[in-house]
Amino acid sequence: MTEEPARGRVWRFGDDISTDLLSPGAYAIDPVEIRRLHVLESVDPDFASQVRPGDVVVAGRNFGCGSSRETAPENLAALGVSCVVAESFARIFMRNAVAVGLPVLVCPGVHEAFAGGDAIEVDLASGVVTSPADGRELHGNPLPEEMRRILDAGGILAALRSGSDER
Repeated sequence: MTEEPARGRVWRFGDDISTDLLSPGAYAIDPVEIRRLHVLESVDPDFASQVRPGDVVVAGRNFGCGSSRETAPENLAALGVSCVVAESFARIFMRNAVAVGLPVLVCPGVHEAFAGGDAIEVDLASGVVTSPADGRELHGNPLPEEMRRILDAGGILAALRSGSDER
C-alpha cells in the first residue's frame, strides 16, 4: 500500500473540513454502506456518488478537525479514496486515518498546486507528490516507518492480528 505510489484524480477541498462534514451525525449509527453516501454532501453534493476508487482528496489546513469520529476516515476509505493529502491535519483525524488504514500525508503547498480533477501521484514513503501532467513535485512530510507498516497491514487491527507490528 505505501510501497507503490497512490495515483488518481484530485478532489479538492478547502480549510477546516471537519469530521462532521466527513461523517454527518444524522447517519452516525448507520452501516458504512449508508454513511458513505453522505460524505461531504454539504460541501460537494456529488462527491460520494462520483468519487472513484483510487481518487485522492487534496485539502487545505486542519483537515479532519472537530470530534474524534473514527467513521470519518472509514467513510473515505469505504468510498475508495486512496489517500488524503493536506496542508495540515487535525491530530486525532491523522491517528484515526492510519488506524483504519487510510493513507494521509502532510504536504505544504498542495492545496494551491492542484485543482479538482487533476491527476496526482503520491509517494507516501518519500513524501513526494507529483503532477503527472507537468512533472511538478512537492515535498511533503513522509510518514514514519511504523505508521506505514500499520497502513500496509490494512490498519491497526489487521496489524495486531497479523503480528506485523512486532519488531
